[in-house]
Amino acid sequence: MGNPDTDTLSGEIATRYEQVSVAAGHEVRRTNISDLSFDPILHLGYKVIQPLEQDLLLVQENMKWADHFVLIYPLWWSSMPALLKGMWDRMFIPGFAFKFYKDRIGWEKLLKGKTARVIVLSKTKPWQIRLLFGDPYNEIKHAILGFAGYRVSLTTIGNSEGLSTADKDSLMLRIGKLAKVAN
Repeated sequence: MGNPDTDTLSGEIATRYEQVSVAAGHEVRRTNISDLSFDPILHLGYKVIQPLEQDLLLVQENMKWADHFVLIYPLWWSSMPALLKGMWDRMFIPGFAFKFYKDRIGWEKLLKGKTARVIVLSKTKPWQIRLLFGDPYNEIKHAILGFAGYRVSLTTIGNSEGLSTADKDSLMLRIGKLAKVAN
């Protein structure tokens, strides 16, 4: 759960996905970014890899363990929350998510063969964001998860703060269907 505030629609979706997944017989390891303790800042860029805190090592371990990874977060300023971005900056490092080839151009995708479902909520309709500001999903879909080998499916939820009860119920049914089949 990539929203630092769990008492949100993001949190409700994460809980729904988790509950339906477990009921369908899937093993689930849930992490809320707000429960993690780590420094999200790359103090020296990638010149020196900072030792990872125990919580980041746990997230890495869980990502290696899982065949299917689910990420839920709100879109803030056409991007993910800063704490979530800091997590990727710190833990998506050579040897975990990828390995650059020394003798040729390119890299090995160390998490290849896994799938991911990314669910992104926004106050604005996704087509409006794309029209005004470009693709806010490219970073997570291609430059982070895809770079490491995940096959990524994207669910965008617009008008997330103004959903009617009927729309929210319909959304939770849709989330439940995805969770049941781990998609």
